[in-house]
Amino acid sequence: MNGIDLVPLAVGHLIGLAAIGSGLGIGVMGAKFLEAAGRQPELMNELQSKVFLLMGLIDGAFIISTGIALWFTTANPFKGG
Repeated sequence: MNGIDLVPLAVGHLIGLAAIGSGLGIGVMGAKFLEAAGRQPELMNELQSKVFLLMGLIDGAFIISTGIALWFTTANPFKGG
């Protein structure tokens, strides 16, 4: 077994761990947003814009990770010759 045989396993881990991390991050952030909005409803509009901005950044990291994983799948840079 060489390193090329382990690329599908590595790609699966890369996509899976990124999805889990993204899901947990957005879930915790959403819970904290609802908690903060419940405590201070007058700040809800200001907090909502920041939550959507951070949600896009968290999802952006997941999408970049998926892109790199799919790049490794189709054009493996570790394959020699």
